[in-house]
Amino acid sequence: MTFILVFLIKKHYICISLNTKEMKIKAYSKSELARAYAPDIDIRSALNRLSYWIRYNKKLSEELHLDGYNRYQKVFTVRQVELIFHYFGEP
Repeated sequence: MTFILVFLIKKHYICISLNTKEMKIKAYSKSELARAYAPDIDIRSALNRLSYWIRYNKKLSEELHLDGYNRYQKVFTVRQVELIFHYFGEP
């Protein structure tokens, strides 16, 4: 997906094109998904952040639980990734 940002600075238009990489819907390890949502922080902190987001989003937690999720699993299933993308958007 490509976004084009246009700025008007001192009566001149400046265009910036941003290419964003779309993530495929597939099974992801928790580390992969945490890193995708928080690429600039350490992996342990990214995992904690993702766990926090899931825990405090009651609707998502409920749907993940119904899909068989437990907090000790190492890999999100395709369906669980779909749910996470639905609630949080793609990273």
